[in-house]
Amino acid sequence: MLASGSPRRVQLLALLIQDFQVVVPEVDEGRPAVPQDLLIAARRKAEAAGGEGDIVIGADTGVFLSGRHFGKPVDLAQAREFLLALSGRWHEVYTGVCVLGPAGAGTALVSTRVKFSPLTDEEIEWYLANEEVLDKAGAYAIQGRAGAFVERIEGDFFNVMGFPLYTVYRLLRGQGWRPGP
Repeated sequence: MLASGSPRRVQLLALLIQDFQVVVPEVDEGRPAVPQDLLIAARRKAEAAGGEGDIVIGADTGVFLSGRHFGKPVDLAQAREFLLALSGRWHEVYTGVCVLGPAGAGTALVSTRVKFSPLTDEEIEWYLANEEVLDKAGAYAIQGRAGAFVERIEGDFFNVMGFPLYTVYRLLRGQGWRPGP
């Protein structure tokens, strides 16, 4: 079971599991002050969605630059502010993952460093006019047009999409799950 309404997480989990249930938990994610807060939110999501005997995956992703959290922007003005701050700089994308199941709770905090190229005002306006950014941490999706701004990454690409596939796979195996045919 996936405790998330994120279409990206659904798409990525489908690479591992063909048949799974999606439950969108009603959980206050709070405002993460530090990356470890993402683990707390991921566990809350998994616990809120889970049923007895189920394997439940919860995840929460955040972008951090110099200790400042960049969540989902509230409007295009804040999205513009986020992109200007990320322009030409390294930042970290963290995802807290919690997999609940027969073996208890397996958790991980995954970090990926991302470097944006310097962005012009024209590039930012082009991006904001052509991408839906209000549902994305840091106001960007690496798998979309923002991929053109990413000069370099260090770490798990899928983590930047909000679902670190390698880590989720290992946590699922720790719960006794095995890939089917």
